[in-house]
Amino acid sequence: MCKRLALVSLLMLSGLALALAQGVQAQSRWPERPVRIVVPYAAGGNTDGIARITAQAMQESLGQPFVVENRVGGNGSVAAEFTARAEPDGHTLFMAVQGIFAIVPAMSKVRYDPIADFTPISIIGSNQFALSVGKAVPVNSFKEWLDWARAQPAGKLNYSSGSIGSGSHLTMALLLARAGIKAEHVPYKGGALSLQALVSGQVPMGFNNVSEVIPFGKTGELKLLAVSGVRRAHQVPNVPMVAEAGFPGFDSTTWNGLVGPAKLPRAIVDRIHNEIRRRVTEPAFMQRMDGLGVDVVGNTPEEFAAIIRSDIPRWAEAVRLSGAKVE
Repeated sequence: MCKRLALVSLLMLSGLALALAQGVQAQSRWPERPVRIVVPYAAGGNTDGIARITAQAMQESLGQPFVVENRVGGNGSVAAEFTARAEPDGHTLFMAVQGIFAIVPAMSKVRYDPIADFTPISIIGSNQFALSVGKAVPVNSFKEWLDWARAQPAGKLNYSSGSIGSGSHLTMALLLARAGIKAEHVPYKGGALSLQALVSGQVPMGFNNVSEVIPFGKTGELKLLAVSGVRRAHQVPNVPMVAEAGFPGFDSTTWNGLVGPAKLPRAIVDRIHNEIRRRVTEPAFMQRMDGLGVDVVGNTPEEFAAIIRSDIPRWAEAVRLSGAKVE
């Protein structure tokens, strides 16, 4: 009897060892076919640009096509849910966005869990927002803007953003709450229309991605007053941070990072992360990202996971302050 049990145990251990060996071998062969990077927004935007630059770099290094697949809908939740349900073999990745993991779930019910349903790999880059005013607004500094905004009659002040619950919307909501300023939110259908309204003078102020407002700052059509991150944007080093202009600790940046479905094998995670880490140090890659106003990151899976966990309660509070709800 003991011999039979020992034989069964040996066979089971041999089977387990074989399965593990086959799993390791499969991971070492990755990628075995084209890899798709799912993007939650339409082609042509900032996230799409980051994904395409990343896909090209990965394809050059790993010898398989990396194809960007735009899956639009549900404020990004359609793409997130699709990736969460994909096979965790490394051939479906998601260009995740901070808002889809930390803002959308706070505004509406979603069918994915930002923590349980995904495997963080690495943040590719982060973007700051810039507070800008139109050329007709009689201010030239952040302090002057504070005084001017506080002096406006009730119901007379408004600001633009690309959509309800967008990063630009919630960044302004956080700042207004801390500054004790009342202003009406005017949402547009996308950042381009929001920026156009600001430049044309339809609205006096708004937060937009740094890269979007720099050209208008150079022509004088907009005045850039402050940036939203924890360090000055290197593209506009003379523009102060909100945090150093009277609101210590203020930080509103967005990130774009690669994640896979839950249970993505660690060997594949490490291979992708190592490649990203190598690429973000290359001048050509950095220059292309800089053109989008993106500061490259390339952090570890553990660091990325910690950021996701900390972002969720912070942005849920911003949603509460703003009163943002999906219509």
